[in-house]
Amino acid sequence: MAASRNPFKPSAGATPPHLVGRDDQIAAVADGLDEGPGSPGRLTIFTGARGVGKTTLLNAVDDVALEHGWLFVDETATTGLMGRLDEHVSHMLEERRPRPKRRLTGINLPASFGGVSTELTPELSAGLRRKLNALLDDLERHDSGLLLTIDEVHVSLPDMREIAALAQHMVREQRQFALVMAGLPSAVSGLLSDGVLTFLRRADKHVLGDVSIDEVHDALVATFEENGRAMTPEASELAAEATFGYPFLIQLVGYHVWRATDGGVADLDAVDAGISAARRRLGSLVHETALADLSDLDRTFLVAMSVDDGPSQMADLRRRMGEVSPQHANTYRRRLMAAGMIEQVSHGKVAFALPYLRDFLREHGAAYGLGPDEL
Repeated sequence: MAASRNPFKPSAGATPPHLVGRDDQIAAVADGLDEGPGSPGRLTIFTGARGVGKTTLLNAVDDVALEHGWLFVDETATTGLMGRLDEHVSHMLEERRPRPKRRLTGINLPASFGGVSTELTPELSAGLRRKLNALLDDLERHDSGLLLTIDEVHVSLPDMREIAALAQHMVREQRQFALVMAGLPSAVSGLLSDGVLTFLRRADKHVLGDVSIDEVHDALVATFEENGRAMTPEASELAAEATFGYPFLIQLVGYHVWRATDGGVADLDAVDAGISAARRRLGSLVHETALADLSDLDRTFLVAMSVDDGPSQMADLRRRMGEVSPQHANTYRRRLMAAGMIEQVSHGKVAFALPYLRDFLREHGAAYGLGPDEL
């Protein structure tokens, strides 16, 4: 009997049944834990456009820490980060040292009326750095360490400066500590160019992109077979090609092809239906969110690109945007490249970096202030 539960995971940060094309990045961090303090893998940054699997890769790195007998803390770069990290470390200390963490400082009888007073021991009332060193003292006695993963890093969060300073102390003190971060290209660029955060420029930076279609094909087929179904050869090839190697789309196409499969074998009809559904959902889940972060002029630049069936000439884009100057056009180009929206394919030519973004803009360009018919 065919399995009814859909094994694909097209949601942000969910771990897919097969993590495709990220073995090198996972191995680099694993080597860092093996090699000891000073290894490049112990200070790592993953970056890439939305949907390339940054959060999923952080999840995989957490698993690597567990396999090495390490503890890990996974966090997101939002307000209160340092406070939450302090709570995590304090909790780990309490878990590893079960003796009471408060000491009796006085009794006012009768105790039933609340006459017992306590205070935090110095260890837990100390600063985060002191607590972290105390935790690492204990972990290192057991050949263990601590991995900190932080998602969605950006320079505008003041806590990132404290995180960088803390990590720098851990490296200088040769502690069993690793820091792995992830963020969008523009955010990571801002983080690494900040004058205060120069320490992070030494991080081992991995730019995540698309994965090979052959690996996508194998992952789709394996996921179907491991869950009681199959794909015809023609169907599996078409489904793999439709993803363009874009990690989030692998899960989205797989999910909708699974839903469209009637019986135990996915055929071309199921794949056609699944691809159509996946493309619609990609627009609302990825394209709309990515476009919302851009300026009006950057969005106009992208709509101007959508007129072309392939790569766009910068000269054509300047004309379509109302004869903007080369300097302004290059500013838009650089911003969109930093955001992971476009890529430069040759001198004076740019192309979309996100699959099906051209089609989405052709259908919805008017919502962003300009339609192809007006260009």
